[in-house]
Amino acid sequence: MILSSSSSSTMMEQPSSYLESSGINAVSSDVLRSNILTRLDGASLAALSCTCSNLHSFSSEESLWKQQCSVTWPSTLDARVQSIISTFPAGHRTFFSDSFPFLGQDGVINLPPSVDTTELISAVDIFYKDEVIFSKVHVTETVSGWFLCSPMRVDLVEPKEMVSTKVSVVEQWEDDTWKSELEENLSLSWILIDPTRKRAADVSTRRPVSVERHWLTGEIHVRFSNIFLVSGKKKPSEEVEFTVTVVMAAFSRKGEEKAEVQIREVSLVAEDAEGKNLGGKGSLVILASAMGMDRRRFRVGREEEGKEKYREFKERKTAKSEMKWRPEKEAAMETAACWIAVFFLGFLLCFYLFIHKNMMAIMNKLMK
Repeated sequence: MILSSSSSSTMMEQPSSYLESSGINAVSSDVLRSNILTRLDGASLAALSCTCSNLHSFSSEESLWKQQCSVTWPSTLDARVQSIISTFPAGHRTFFSDSFPFLGQDGVINLPPSVDTTELISAVDIFYKDEVIFSKVHVTETVSGWFLCSPMRVDLVEPKEMVSTKVSVVEQWEDDTWKSELEENLSLSWILIDPTRKRAADVSTRRPVSVERHWLTGEIHVRFSNIFLVSGKKKPSEEVEFTVTVVMAAFSRKGEEKAEVQIREVSLVAEDAEGKNLGGKGSLVILASAMGMDRRRFRVGREEEGKEKYREFKERKTAKSEMKWRPEKEAAMETAACWIAVFFLGFLLCFYLFIHKNMMAIMNKLMK
């Protein structure tokens, strides 16, 4: 059977039209928006937007990224935070890009003399087994002399306040199982937002780098630490540490077998490699510079790497502290040795004089 030229051309065109209507293009935009894109997490949504122009257009819708932010960080639903995010270049998409993942930094941050940031907004969420147990937004002004000259510290819980978590524990809280339990199931995000520069960053490592029980109070101290290498114009490079500390305690009523976990402290502090608290001005410059750097310089922050960096930093910090105090220890030991020698020589002299006096008295009696 011989096909005409028109028939053959039609046969050739069919595969082309079939390919155009197959694959993701065959899915209607309504199904794509409501049943596919809404089920993806933020990282998957960002990756999908890079595949083609159509998906990039669909994946850039503000409602999708607003949903991603609210699910990932419930604190961003705060009205003030929503108002600030709306001023970002691409709204929630820019905010998510800045804040996810946490701010893991590899290179040196070159610090400017000063920054024009007037306030920092903290959006903090604590999760236990993927359920939010603490969520708060806190505004810190950064222009007063009190902030600029005082040590950097942001407290979210009042000294005598106890925040209920609705998390119940049994007797294993008194054993070592609490440590692995919290390390595996507790996570925290501390997003700092700079309204002036329209930037944001998560300064927490998401998973704890250290979980310890206080030897006196029995409270659990959970730490999330982020370490930066910074350099000024006239200063050599040095490491600084931003640490989030969560203090938790188990409270049980009389006659009840289970105890409720309460949060008694959630704080952010900044320290140098020697353990000295950084002032507000220096901390602000570091944070603003880190948030403003090209994001490509920041590696995707993996939780295990954050813990390993913290462990290495603690080792260097301990070694540096030992080197600093070694000359003073040696001087103190030399001083103590001198005093012991003087005391011993004085004792020998007194003993000699005592014996000499008695011997002279005996000799005089014998002479008589």
